[in-house]
Amino acid sequence: MKLHNYFRSSASFRVRIALELKGLSYEYIPVHIARGDHKKPPYAELSADTLVPMLEVDGQKLSQSMAIIEYLDEKHPAPALLPADALGRAKVRALAQSIACEIHPINNLRVLKYLVRELKVEEEAKNIWYRHWCREGLEAFERQLNQLPPSTYCYGETPTLADCCLVPQIFNARRFDVNFEGLPRTMAAFDACMALPAVQKAQPSSCPDNEA
Repeated sequence: MKLHNYFRSSASFRVRIALELKGLSYEYIPVHIARGDHKKPPYAELSADTLVPMLEVDGQKLSQSMAIIEYLDEKHPAPALLPADALGRAKVRALAQSIACEIHPINNLRVLKYLVRELKVEEEAKNIWYRHWCREGLEAFERQLNQLPPSTYCYGETPTLADCCLVPQIFNARRFDVNFEGLPRTMAAFDACMALPAVQKAQPSSCPDNEA
């Protein structure tokens, strides 16, 4: 397997966590999206959406982190990243999508660049934008967790797809000084994940293209 990704991309980070949790080896191929390399050959000739991550496996090219992780979970079911029951899977997917579909899209790199370059938003105003939407999304995430039974991770006693999404979001939120007060279950799940060697191995500082 080949994973085309960027060390700071939260979507890429999700997939790296899933791969490490499952103990799957892969070739790490960096794509520097902050420099615009995803829009240029050779990557632009490989990726239809010119986004990261992209996983090459069995002669196929898979895009979109959520689809990639669910593919990995189906092909390599142990340890499972989704519960065995339909209701549990729906709950975990809802948590994961609260981050991947609600918080992330309006705060990802291309949106932030558009705010600055095209709409001439000042740097601090851009950061306020990020903090506002991230905090609002994390508050909703916390409310969802509070409707679930107590657990070590987001859902239950083993990491799931929801945790694969939560960890990168908290990493990026820290870079923008988002306020985490009043999010006890969210941050407890994050801390539990960070105690796992697999998550440590997947984090940006462990990546070969990491920039200090």
